[in-house]
Order: sequence, then C-alpha cells, then structure tokens
Amino acid sequence: MKKTATIILNRNLPEVTDRLYESMFRNNSDNTDIYVVEAGSDENKLSKHYTWWANWAEAMKDGLRVPRGVNYALLQLLTEEKFNKYDYYIMLTNDAEFEDKPVVDAMVAVMEDHPHVGILSPCSKQWGEARLLGYENTKYFWYVHNVAYMMRREYIEAVMETENPSYLNFLYDGTNFRGYGLEMELVAKGYANDWATAITTKVWVNENEEHLQTKAGLIKTEAYEENLKLYLEEGRKWMRRKYGFNSRWTMQMYAKFFYEKFFEFYPEFEYYRI
Repeated sequence: MKKTATIILNRNLPEVTDRLYESMFRNNSDNTDIYVVEAGSDENKLSKHYTWWANWAEAMKDGLRVPRGVNYALLQLLTEEKFNKYDYYIMLTNDAEFEDKPVVDAMVAVMEDHPHVGILSPCSKQWGEARLLGYENTKYFWYVHNVAYMMRREYIEAVMETENPSYLNFLYDGTNFRGYGLEMELVAKGYANDWATAITTKVWVNENEEHLQTKAGLIKTEAYEENLKLYLEEGRKWMRRKYGFNSRWTMQMYAKFFYEKFFEFYPEFEYYRI
C-alpha cells in the first residue's frame, strides 16, 4: 500500500499541470497516489489527469488558491474514506519543478528520520534558507514557503477542523483567500502541538514564477504586481482581525515563540535548531 498522496493544484494551465503530474508519475508512481484538483478551471482547460473539479459558482469566479484548494482535496479524501489510508501528504502548486528523479522516497526517508516533523519542505537553491542549512541537509524552522510541502497525517489530525470541516477550514483558514501568513499559522500550530517544521536539501524544488507573471489572464487572476499587492493587503487584514497583529514580523515572533518552547520540551533536537 502506498504511504503517500500527492495533491497538485491547477487552474487553467493544463499543460503545466500535466507536465508536473507526468514527472511525478514517471519517477514516483510506485510510492504515491497523485490527485489533481481543478480549482475553478474552465471546462476546456482541465488537466487530462484531473481527479476533482471545483466548479461551483464562487470557485469558477474566483478560483480556490492554495488554502481552499488543499482544504478541498483533503475534504474529498475524507469524504471518500481515503484520508486515513495515507501517512503523508505532498501538497504542490503546479508551478513547482523538481529534478527528473524520485523525490517522494527521499522526503519520506527524512520524515522517518525525524519523527517529530509534521511539515517538511524541499529547499530551493534560490532561497536564503539554503545558506542557513549550510552543510546540514535538514534543519527545523519557524517559517516555510508554500510551493511544496510534505505533511504528516498525524500533524494534520492534530490541527484540522473536526466538527464541521469544509473547503474553508479543513486545514488552512480559507477566509484568508490568498494565504499571506497562513504558512506561519500552520507552523505555529504545529510547534504548539509538538510537531516541528523542517526544510531539507535532500530534495530540491524550484518555483517557476513565470506562469503567474505571464499567464495571469489564463489563470483568471490579477496581474502579478496587483495580485502581490492584494496578497499582502488581505493577509495583513486577516492577521489583524484574527490575532491583533499589525505586521508579518509579529506573526513570525508568534510562531517563533512556540518554536523556542519546542526545544525546551525536546532538547534532544537542539542540533536541528537554526
């Protein structure tokens, strides 16, 4: 039985999504089931590998973005009684690019070597985090990017909505539509429940921002600069409304508080602290 499910999000870029799907399938199909979420795509722009199509009116008008898209996929798996089948979940935006070789086994191996890691991210050679890692291949962080995650099912179960799960709340807070700050919220929730977040160079990932920069019309989102502006504005309003925080720095300090406490409870992991 496969331990891992891979979720790929698409909106109106079937060729891009199919390329990622086929790369993942070619290199990892023995070790992962792959699910493609059509997050408000037009009917003539569906991936040929799609699993679910979010095609209600709001989804078609606005798309789901990462938070609602991941929530929707996890909810579908729960509804289909498949959620408990997997030990690990890989969440990918379709602009994620990997080297043409197996990556799932490498990420699972890191998870098995680090049983208190709930969120694992491959590193990018363009990230400053690569410098922080230095010669070490895996360290624990209080922040992470949302291009490609592996999440442990027990971590998800520790922080997910259990009473009334929906595509707005299953894991991410979907009221924060574009998602600015949500990765720090998930990290903080993890450390508060004894689950660390790690970045590893055992697997490298690249985010191809060209798609958002040049194909915003196809994706049915605002132009790159306008989308970035709204991403920041909406995320800051969400932080203030939910937490009373007025800056990303304060949100980072909130996550870092639980990060520091984690090492007080688990001093044996001090080696992996940045």
